[in-house]
Amino acid sequence: MVDVVLENVTKIFAGHAALDKLSLTIPGGSFVVLLGPTGAGKTTTLRMVSGLDKPDSGNIYFAGRSVTNLTPAERNVAMVFQQYSLYPHLTVRQNLEFPLKSPLLRTPKADIDRKVNSIAEMLQISHKLDNKATNLSGGEMQRVSIGRALVRNPQIYLMDEPLSSLDAKLRADLRIELKSIQANSGATLLYVTHDQIEAMTMATHIGVLHEGRLVQFGSPREIYERPVSLYTATRLGQPRINVLAADTFPGSPPGAVNIGLRPEHISQGDGQEALVKRVEHLGDQTRLHLIFKKNDIVTVTDAHTRLKSGDIVKIQPDKPLYFDADGMRLG
Repeated sequence: MVDVVLENVTKIFAGHAALDKLSLTIPGGSFVVLLGPTGAGKTTTLRMVSGLDKPDSGNIYFAGRSVTNLTPAERNVAMVFQQYSLYPHLTVRQNLEFPLKSPLLRTPKADIDRKVNSIAEMLQISHKLDNKATNLSGGEMQRVSIGRALVRNPQIYLMDEPLSSLDAKLRADLRIELKSIQANSGATLLYVTHDQIEAMTMATHIGVLHEGRLVQFGSPREIYERPVSLYTATRLGQPRINVLAADTFPGSPPGAVNIGLRPEHISQGDGQEALVKRVEHLGDQTRLHLIFKKNDIVTVTDAHTRLKSGDIVKIQPDKPLYFDADGMRLG
């Protein structure tokens, strides 16, 4: 298990700071997911750790040893990015074998065969092992890319939205597999995604980035329930948190400008009237789209509700979050 530390890392592109004195500690054996909108610095952070890019200032450490000036090969990292980094003239089997055939590893052939067959079965590509990479679908190519990383035993796995091109069922299956592999191996994994379900279900820690800086780091539950700011609160949750003026409901604390209400934190039965705009049945739950004092809000209700468009319900806040004028959480 290798801990990774970024210390005041800055990276400038065309006069813009993609990373601005970023400091981040990735505990050894953790599954860390980076969240933030496009341009927040997620992929740049990944490239700093990998060695593909070098910081303009600051340092990077693996297990207390500076790797700032080392190449990716010298850092012993395994990378999976959105693009399919495969050798098109090789078969799937040869692509999976390639990292293990490095002269530095000297992996016995029996071990290579065992690892390749095991990973191929897990990724559901055993029947494609003798196919050329050019004869695969996009989803199959990405599975091979993931497999090339998994066959190795690197210091850290780096993954940039590796599941984004896969269908929903395979994404769900691989979320479970990746989390299981990471937990059982004790490997350190740094993962970038826009998918909140991936972040909530796989991560041991989530790092929220904003304009190249780390604004919050903690467990998924901590960030979901106790966001430090309105910005962080909007990074997790589907549907997104409802944000209203603080005086929309009575009882807001001094200095509060906005109130944030997760959909499940709006209780029904008492309170003030809201108009049902739309009812969205999702099987295990039902979402109510309401109009409340000219605000559009979303809440959840019983899966078997008989409510319909045009009905009136009474609502009140439960476990509200309050934010000041700078968007920082109060209390």
